[in-house]
Amino acid sequence: MKIVAADDQPRRGRRYALLLAARDSEYELKVYGGYFNVFVSAFGGGGDVCETWDMFRAVDGELPDLDDVGRYDGFVISGSPYDAYADELWILRLCLLVQEAVAARKRVLGICFGHQVVCRALGGRVGKARRGGWDIGIREVAIAATLPPWRFLDALRDLPQYAKITECHQDEVWEAPLGADVLASSDKTGVEMFCVGDHVLEIQGHPEYTGDILLSLVDRLSTSQAITVPFAEEVKRQLEATSADREFWLNLCKSFLNTEEL
Repeated sequence: MKIVAADDQPRRGRRYALLLAARDSEYELKVYGGYFNVFVSAFGGGGDVCETWDMFRAVDGELPDLDDVGRYDGFVISGSPYDAYADELWILRLCLLVQEAVAARKRVLGICFGHQVVCRALGGRVGKARRGGWDIGIREVAIAATLPPWRFLDALRDLPQYAKITECHQDEVWEAPLGADVLASSDKTGVEMFCVGDHVLEIQGHPEYTGDILLSLVDRLSTSQAITVPFAEEVKRQLEATSADREFWLNLCKSFLNTEEL
């Protein structure tokens, strides 16, 4: 099944495939109508052209046919509770799709699990966080001092050396793919963001998350005993004191999806 969100105006358009690697939570369904709406609201509408977004529930084995890659301008891969280095069939098929999309020079934006699975598909290394345990909350990441000359990165050039992003992960990229540029790092995670050329952008954090989405997730993780109650309370206190630079990250993602390189 594909869900389409499209502008009815008869203008030149772009088509994106959103590959959901997680199932909707009760909270996301109740408040936002599902994760699809969260993503389209966050990353859609970044240009002056009509956009069409198709949703595929990758976690349930639903992916575009490889022959259909050419129909899309870009692919966005969501976060997931699953391990990007696992060998479940849907993850292996997702890796093949990523390879096909990259070979066709389609834009590929990965978030959290998506960041990691694209790294894996392109020959990099991923695994459990080497500094141990969950990274949940607002993390300040350092932007690389030298950036490659891609136009979509113009949003980064006039910002301070650091930017805060929402995190929720216990896996990470160990080694970026050959030819990748590491764009950001933190004291917890060595590869917070990387790109490969002008058509692959991968981000460990969650630009799309609002504070309430993270709080809901923290409550679920605490209830399921994936994290301790004291840790959950510490995250909540942090969220009361600070927030992510969400507008910056959303502008960066929109710039990536919509900028046409010269």
